[in-house]
Amino acid sequence: MDNATELGHVHLKVRDVDRAVAFYRDVLGLDVTERVGNFAFLSFGERHHDVALQGLGPDAEGPGRGVGLYHAAFEVPSADALRETHRRLRERGVAVSPVDHGISKALYFEDPDGNGLEVYLDTREGNDRTEWRGENAQFDPESLGE
Repeated sequence: MDNATELGHVHLKVRDVDRAVAFYRDVLGLDVTERVGNFAFLSFGERHHDVALQGLGPDAEGPGRGVGLYHAAFEVPSADALRETHRRLRERGVAVSPVDHGISKALYFEDPDGNGLEVYLDTREGNDRTEWRGENAQFDPESLGE
């Protein structure tokens, strides 16, 4: 069985993205790899991003509905593995939102406690792309790997 192989990234919702970038850069040594609108992507150097920061504004609510962890992401090694993950989620009755970002194909869902999770396949090389351009199109996970 192909399972997730590693943690892909953490996506955090924050009130002030510039303040958050400074903290993650200065305290943890992450470097900004890309800024798109109210998003900042930071990396330890091996991949596009290990932490994604999403600015919500100064009046955002605290963790749970506003500021806080948005999701933890797990990368899979193949289209077959992503399709199989989708099947396992559906077998358990878990609601899944499949999203094609142009640089990845992702499954968004919640664990039994309501924590946001993503399992994704990096498609940058296959699509000859390096940057996210704001795409969020739906796709059919069952059509993967066939």
